[in-house]
Amino acid sequence: MNYVVLAVPVFFLLIGLELLIARLQEKDYYSLSDSVADLGCGLVSQLVEAALKTSLFAGYLFLYQRWRQFEIPVHSVAAWAGCLLGYDLLYYWFHRKSHEVNAFWAAHVVHHQSEEYNLAVALRQGAFQGAISWIFYLPLAVIGFPPLMFLTVSSIDTLYQFWIHTRAIGRLGPLEWLLSTPSNHRVHHGRNPKYIDRNHGGILIVWDRLFGTYVAEQEEPVYGITTPLRSWNPVWANLHYWADLIGKARRAARPADKLRLLLARPGWLPADLGGFQPAPEVDPAGTPKFTTSAPAGLKAYAFVQFVITIAVGIVFLFRQESCSARPCRGRPALVLDGGGDHGRGRRGDLRLAVAGRARPRPHPGPGVATSWPRRPRPSCRSPRTSASTCRPPASPTCASWRRPPPWRSCRGS
Repeated sequence: MNYVVLAVPVFFLLIGLELLIARLQEKDYYSLSDSVADLGCGLVSQLVEAALKTSLFAGYLFLYQRWRQFEIPVHSVAAWAGCLLGYDLLYYWFHRKSHEVNAFWAAHVVHHQSEEYNLAVALRQGAFQGAISWIFYLPLAVIGFPPLMFLTVSSIDTLYQFWIHTRAIGRLGPLEWLLSTPSNHRVHHGRNPKYIDRNHGGILIVWDRLFGTYVAEQEEPVYGITTPLRSWNPVWANLHYWADLIGKARRAARPADKLRLLLARPGWLPADLGGFQPAPEVDPAGTPKFTTSAPAGLKAYAFVQFVITIAVGIVFLFRQESCSARPCRGRPALVLDGGGDHGRGRRGDLRLAVAGRARPRPHPGPGVATSWPRRPRPSCRSPRTSASTCRPPASPTCASWRRPPPWRSCRGS
């Protein structure tokens, strides 16, 4: 179950609370156009994830079923703590590489495009990020952390990161040494050269301290990316960096440089295109934010349309979550059955069912064997088997679906 989707009403409640605090403090934390773009990107991301979730999770299921090294009990508190710790460490490396590899940055850049920093920005996610991130978490499957445990801790890690996208909370004293806090994460969203590619931690900031990517917040960052998007279009937000990479690859002279553009750091260019381009310095006072003007009536119309779109999208996502709990007709759904072994599932405990076509067998309960007797197939060599049963083409009740060779006949058995 995706707890992030279930928490959407809480997200909107906290966004409203932050708006109220900003109004009381006379702060300008929100821009209507920017917030609408943030929520639009978040909706696109969730819709794409809903379409790809089963396919992307198949790799974790396969490795867990075939290659897990330990049988980890699902009711162990230590196992849950270890899974969360391992997930947060792997998230750090996924997040760090998303800033250090162009192809990964193209999927992650959406989250950093906003020139504001508020709770709505937390919902601004890249639509193609999930197609990359799942690879980093496969070691958890090989270790043996059950799929339901993995899905739950991934939601916990994501939910934690929502509240740190705010300017309404200052530094938190000793917690700055251990946790990813609003102050630490504000640094991560800055485009000041000294703040770029810093503070990647999800829950724990100790990973940045251990691996040398930590920087404390000094002056308030200038938010956004080094080349501003200058668009409110959520589709273009997900595609613009890919378009930029393809354009540069076409202009590169050497085939090796065309490939290297995908794997190099953002800012790298081959020598014939000018070489590495460092991040430019920014002046907080002289850096205007992107804005557009439109008649009040048009803004009101667009806002109403957007509210309707968000409402329909949320209903779809909640419907999708209810289908993940119980298969809906005609829709593929993962059925995770730990069985009576409490996480020590057998080989058949993870299945893909399509409601209305194939229904998962009910588990008989703890302590009951899950091996189900199969109806014996009639043998072509049995004298009691009628010839029509095995006449080619073979029926599903015959020993083989293949056509029998001419030298072997059911009639002559």
